[in-house]
Formats: sequence, structure tokens, C-alpha cells
Amino acid sequence: MDETARVRDLYEEQAPYYDRVIAVAERLLFAGGREWACRHAHGDVLEVGVGTGRNLRCLPEGIALSGIELSPAMLARAEERARRLGRTADLRVGDAQRLPFADATFDTVLATLTLCSIPDDVTAVAEMARVLRPGGRLVLLDHVASPSPVVRGVQRLLEPLFLRLAADHLLREPEDAVRRAGLVIEELSRSRAGLVLRLTARRP
Repeated sequence: MDETARVRDLYEEQAPYYDRVIAVAERLLFAGGREWACRHAHGDVLEVGVGTGRNLRCLPEGIALSGIELSPAMLARAEERARRLGRTADLRVGDAQRLPFADATFDTVLATLTLCSIPDDVTAVAEMARVLRPGGRLVLLDHVASPSPVVRGVQRLLEPLFLRLAADHLLREPEDAVRRAGLVIEELSRSRAGLVLRLTARRP
């Protein structure tokens, strides 16, 4: 089984209890993060890794929302959440490493707590840059490799377990992938001992 299929299967299994688990992580590490990310959304918006639709309550009215998710079971929960909230969205199964959209389609691409579980994050970021219009904005929220040698050492010890159980990479550094994709970073901040990254970048 390839790694992308393994990630899909893991999220298929996690879908029934994903919201309960991620809510704990959000309280401990990412408080206010979804609200921050969604404030940047405007125009035609693509959410990569829509999951169970936890950003739907935060996204502004008036946008045209599309979303992709690797796991059909997770996507079904996002569709149900969209119905409950009265949100109109084009939600579909898709792979962030091969986005099913033409070049320069979106004004905003949003990825929250997503890159950490994509097998090839560099390719995924390049795809996000590809579908952005000139002047469009990429918005990322994720956990990343800490700049602290002590914390990073703990992450290095834990990563094999997290990869095996949750396909969760602990030592990613998305800003490098963003620059390689030709985007210009506008905002980059770290918190929680450098573990939490908030980043916005523009396509020139």
C-alpha cells in the first residue's frame, strides 16, 4: 500500500471520533488558530484537507467555497456540517498532491492542520501555489519542527510513533516549501515553543 492510501485509510478509521480528538489539540495548541486563518479568506476559496468541516463556522459569508478531502468518511461529516450551518460549498474527494483544479482558479487557498499528514508536503504546497491567482494568498496553520533543540529532540523521538499511528509528521518546516513554490511570505509567526506556525504568503 502506498503512503497516500495508508493516510486515507487511517482517516477513514478516525472519522467517527476525529472531532473529539482534534478538539483537545486545538484547546492545548491552536486556540484561535482557525479563526485567524479564516479571517484571511476572500473571493474564491479552496480549503485543502477540509476534514470534518471544522472551519465552516469560522469562514466569512460571501465567499465561494470549494474543499477537498482525501477521506470520504471525513468528507461526509463535512457535508453534513455544511448542511447544518446552511453553508453552500463544493466539497469533493481529492488529493492535495494532485489538486483537481485548473491553474490560477482561487483567490485564497487555506490549509489548517493539514500539511502534517500529507505524504509529500512540498508537492502539495506547489499545487496550492499553482491554483492560486496572481496576487492570491495561501494561509497555513500547522504544527511544525520547533527551533528549540530540546523540544526538537523530543519531537524526533516521538515522530516514528506518530507516523505509524496517525501519519503525523512532527518535523515539517512548511515555510521552506512555500518559498520553493515561488510564493512571497507576508506573515510568519510561531508560538508554543515554536511548535505552532501561522503563515500567509502571496503569489506574485
